[in-house]
Amino acid sequence: MSSDRLLELYRQHHTAQDKYTYFLLAVVGAAIGFAVNETHSMKMAMSQIPLALAVICWGLSFFFGCKQLQYVRRVLWDNSDLLKIEFGKHELVGMNPELIKLTADIARKSLADGAKRAIIFDRLQFRFLITGVIFYLGWHILEMWLRK
Repeated sequence: MSSDRLLELYRQHHTAQDKYTYFLLAVVGAAIGFAVNETHSMKMAMSQIPLALAVICWGLSFFFGCKQLQYVRRVLWDNSDLLKIEFGKHELVGMNPELIKLTADIARKSLADGAKRAIIFDRLQFRFLITGVIFYLGWHILEMWLRK
């Protein structure tokens, strides 16, 4: 596969991941807004504890989604630095082979660490979204049962 095709595949993957993360952030924002709208005329009650837990989970999902985006940006930055270092174009390293090897190893470690954290935050974002949905459905069923 040519380097142009690999680069295009990488771009498509990155774009799809960004869209997915932003979609989940939008879903969480809509879910929180819907929950607030559903309860704006209700008095506080113990039966709303599952709803409160749902909103907390959705808030955590939003937080982890934002953290995931931060780490993806960090990985892109580290990857850019690594390429500059390896090609001898980094302003602090230059063409010094010993510095290139040392700083490239550091950049690779930072890149791997950032990628690992981005994956963790991506999973947490989705899991807290789903957990919030489960709490919300539990609250809704409880409210229907209490109204009979």
